[in-house]
Amino acid sequence: MNAMTIPTMPADPRLALSVGPLLYHWSRETVLQFYADLAESPADTIVLGETVCARRRELRLEDWLALARELRAAGKDVVLAAQALIETEADLRLLERQAEQQEFAVEAADASALQLLAGRVPLVLGPHINIYSREALAEHADLGASRWVAPVELSLDALALINPPANPVRTPAGEAIATEAWVFGRLPLAFSARCFTARHHRVAKDDCGFRCIADPDGLLLSSSEGQPFLVLNGTQTQSATVQNLLGDGAALRAAGVSRLRLSPCAQGFGQVLADFDAVMNHGAAPGERAAAWAGLGVPGPFSNGYARRAPGMAWSETAA
Repeated sequence: MNAMTIPTMPADPRLALSVGPLLYHWSRETVLQFYADLAESPADTIVLGETVCARRRELRLEDWLALARELRAAGKDVVLAAQALIETEADLRLLERQAEQQEFAVEAADASALQLLAGRVPLVLGPHINIYSREALAEHADLGASRWVAPVELSLDALALINPPANPVRTPAGEAIATEAWVFGRLPLAFSARCFTARHHRVAKDDCGFRCIADPDGLLLSSSEGQPFLVLNGTQTQSATVQNLLGDGAALRAAGVSRLRLSPCAQGFGQVLADFDAVMNHGAAPGERAAAWAGLGVPGPFSNGYARRAPGMAWSETAA
């Protein structure tokens, strides 16, 4: 009698881990060491460049390109990040240089960058571009975008409606647009021509002395009741909470998400990456992994409200 063959269920496809651009002002040495560590990490994609403040110049475009080549040699998919606010002729010249290089895709951080980038380099739509409908995503796909990082306010069920896995938006070449969701990191709230950090320290933006380098995860502000309110990061404001979707793997896959965006933090980020890889791609249980991050210096508290169609700063430990 022949032994019965038990069919095995196909494994879920890998959810690619994408490390977003560094949003904070760190020293050159710290930045280089951070990316040297990432070269040995499970990250699949690494987005490089300054997106927040044009005055931060610890690394210039030539430095970012050299770093991108090193990471590519280590097997990483590398994307260059465009600046979120294009305000000056110098900002435009930098964007033009990013469009002229032919080695790496560029992530547009604002709609104002699309005209210069479209049709010239492979294009990624960053989370700050307002795409809230299937029609809007299709319009941007026509510009040559290969994937989009969904705005952080969108719930996971909204992602499934905009770019459903069974009927995804496609490029003119017929390729499906990949959906990337923000699964870890402080949530971006707003950008401004003014510098919030400089104003906090009562100094002029053009004479700020780069005070923000003293706050490697941003400057946390509290309400008059002592509750965490928001974070100042130069010309950007961020949520006081840290988005954490470690327990939402099933919901992410059901929404058609194929890529996970993790935003860098100053301490413990390597463990965060390893835990997301273990849970999302190797069947490990979330358990107490996230609770252990605080001991490594990972900022908190956590939130997952937006993803679950709840108030954005809400937190539920129940797996979705």
